[in-house]
Amino acid sequence: MKTLVILNPYANRWRALARRPEAEASLRQAAIDYEMVQTDYPGHGIEIARQATLDGYTRIIAAGGDSTINEVVNGMLAGTKDSARMPHLGVLPMGTANDLADNLGIPKDLVLTAQVAAGSHTRLMDVCRVNDRYFVNNSGVGLEPYITTIQMEIHRVQGILRYLLATLIGIYRNPRWEMEVTWDEGEYRGPGTLISVGNSPRTGGLFFLTPHASAFDGKLTFLIGAAPNRRQLLQLLPKAMHSGEGNVAEDPRAFEVHTTRIKIHLNQPSPVHADGEVFARAVTDFDYGILPAQIPILLPA
Repeated sequence: MKTLVILNPYANRWRALARRPEAEASLRQAAIDYEMVQTDYPGHGIEIARQATLDGYTRIIAAGGDSTINEVVNGMLAGTKDSARMPHLGVLPMGTANDLADNLGIPKDLVLTAQVAAGSHTRLMDVCRVNDRYFVNNSGVGLEPYITTIQMEIHRVQGILRYLLATLIGIYRNPRWEMEVTWDEGEYRGPGTLISVGNSPRTGGLFFLTPHASAFDGKLTFLIGAAPNRRQLLQLLPKAMHSGEGNVAEDPRAFEVHTTRIKIHLNQPSPVHADGEVFARAVTDFDYGILPAQIPILLPA
């Protein structure tokens, strides 16, 4: 297969760049004949993946974190919407949280994951959309992207602990919105703390905000949470970090819905993220949709 590897050197605060020799050794060990390019600035991965799709690459491997995969997916879709002509998407998880890889059972050991990328076992994965941006793991409005903007400013704490610290800071600040939300068969009007839209269960390395989401069911899964004060937000936090029975979706202050379309209007602007990448800081209207069975992703057999 004609293969391009797109490496985001900044992933995991430049640790991906330090691991480039390890990644290349793993790709060679898996007998993948590849070219590798590095991204130089935010959005560069979109440009590279778009051109690679147009140039007929049959396999594109995203080497980085969830935001790296996001850029590659957006670039592939800019090149073609025809799933039959779409390159196979491979993942080398080299980011901080690596949520999509964990959600889909892709190993984080680079030797093992390169072997997955060298294989031929694919599933057609759903792709979600918020306004003009695509995502494949998670998007959020309200507290969730607000926390993401906080963790982007934290430099002395690394790894998943950074997400947890940012969450506690966000809960302390306790931003709130009035929401008008409509979906296929329902609507909600009232106060809200966050709306999390998932193609998979876990986001931020720790939080199962859409525990029943699946990347292969043709549905968006979203959760609306409304906690009126810091104390109740702190009560919800451990439930959001639990994937099984007793998860936040079962709490009366939240509810989870499966749908194909969501429209949201907020009384005041919120940031919005797609796969952990905050692409707009002040938005009041959001239109979510889904492209079922869109991208062939390489998975363990």
